[in-house]
Amino acid sequence: MSLPLFLVGSLPGEGAFRLDGPEGHHAADVQRITAGERLLLGDGRGGLATAVVTGARKGVLDLDVEGVEHVSAPAPAITVVQGIAKGERGELAVQLMTELGVDRIVPWQAARSIARWKDAKPLERWRSTVREAVKQSRRPWVPEVTEPVRRLDLAGFVLVLHEEAAVPLSAVELPSREITLVVGPEGGIAPEELDTLTAAGARPVRLGREVLRTSSAGAAAIAALSVRLGRW
Repeated sequence: MSLPLFLVGSLPGEGAFRLDGPEGHHAADVQRITAGERLLLGDGRGGLATAVVTGARKGVLDLDVEGVEHVSAPAPAITVVQGIAKGERGELAVQLMTELGVDRIVPWQAARSIARWKDAKPLERWRSTVREAVKQSRRPWVPEVTEPVRRLDLAGFVLVLHEEAAVPLSAVELPSREITLVVGPEGGIAPEELDTLTAAGARPVRLGREVLRTSSAGAAAIAALSVRLGRW
């Protein structure tokens, strides 16, 4: 089984280190990690440290950091503009995309989004979901979750997932620069939004004959891209 990952603000060097705070509580009290076990520390910016536990008590682990490495960010990066979905569907989308390799998430208040964010709490939940998914999947990089947007002003290589598109994602020639995927909410992308995106150079693509939910479409597209880009 792979080593559990805990996120820290700043990666320590080799030698003694104390893991406390929320991550120390989770490691010592929830996962009940004890002396002699090994784990990973990550700073969410590519830094990873391997450590062995030398002591454990309530809310705290004492560690001996054995080695430190830096993992380069994947290139090209994958950004997903995710239509804001109702309830847990949006958080599920964020969780799956993070586990499968998204690098940046832009919450989109689309015309057909049923949910309307009235305060910062939904954004905080998305960001918390990302951190937990990073730990679950042992990712060296924590994806950015931006502030929500209403109007899309996208540049570069943009693909729009749309069930009526004629071109499959598998047939699109991929660039070496950043790739942006646009995923609509539960009601899909409104015709006027699709027109605006295509007029700006975005390319509508489909995943297959099946129509996926907003909670799974972005993750499926990232999986397909990960194979084509050599990430997997």
